[in-house]
Amino acid sequence: MDPQRPTTLLRLRMPDGPPPGPAPETAAPAQAAEVQALARFIAGNRPVVLAGAGCSTESGIPDYRGAGARGRDRRPVLYQEFVRSPEARARYWARSSAGWTRFQGARPNPAHRALAALEERGEIPGIISQNVDGLHQAAGSRQVLELHGSLARVRCLSCGAVESRAAFHRRLQLLNPHSPVFDAHVRTLADGDSALPEEAHVGFRPAPCLRCGGITKPDVVFFGESVARSTVDEAWGLFYRGRGLLVVGSSLAVYSGRRFVQRAVEEGRPVAIVNLGATRADGNAQLKVEDRVGRLLPQVLDLL
Repeated sequence: MDPQRPTTLLRLRMPDGPPPGPAPETAAPAQAAEVQALARFIAGNRPVVLAGAGCSTESGIPDYRGAGARGRDRRPVLYQEFVRSPEARARYWARSSAGWTRFQGARPNPAHRALAALEERGEIPGIISQNVDGLHQAAGSRQVLELHGSLARVRCLSCGAVESRAAFHRRLQLLNPHSPVFDAHVRTLADGDSALPEEAHVGFRPAPCLRCGGITKPDVVFFGESVARSTVDEAWGLFYRGRGLLVVGSSLAVYSGRRFVQRAVEEGRPVAIVNLGATRADGNAQLKVEDRVGRLLPQVLDLL
């Protein structure tokens, strides 16, 4: 196993109930003065963006910690559990397979498109994304550092071979032709996970690596796994291309993202936060705006 590869269970993002669509109105719109203040912050600091799950909830992908997450079965599989237990791998891949079709069908929302436009105009140097859904790139963003990897790829833990998730999904279907996970109507959870009956994974066969027959895992950082050193180094390189930091849609509960706020504060770089609800760095922000990012960022774009 490559010691630099990240390993923590995924964070799949899947819509509950109906297909991906706009999130409901969950907060009062930001005041005009707040929108103007955020536009001035971006214009004056050319901040790198740290994007979290709140960017994708309006595309129908649930998060782990937002208001809509309360009451969900959110326990993710841990990296060590996945590696050590064939049963845990069968359970993970069954649940993930049930959610994959809807997950990969999610589309960029106005927040993704506004960030792409800000990059194109030179207002931001790029995005450090904590998401694994690829929606920033789908919206047109070019400078995107995927801090936690991408669900669009599967990687072998033994030889490192990479396979597209689409091809891997077809192999799972061939290996499990009678499994109910491919046609059941299920409740989707964060990171493409899904809520299946406990017995649904019984007999489910994960697909092995095509090259060496080893254990395959989504190419994302699971819970209990560290981000690869090379990825962190690339993220710092992007961080220093901006004069400030703009946090968009993240509670900053995970250290892998919060470290960038800490560094910004240590070096006297200005920090702005856009998020519904409190974050673990509100006291460090020069500006904090609470609103849906898909509603707020297009307004800011219009002012720049």
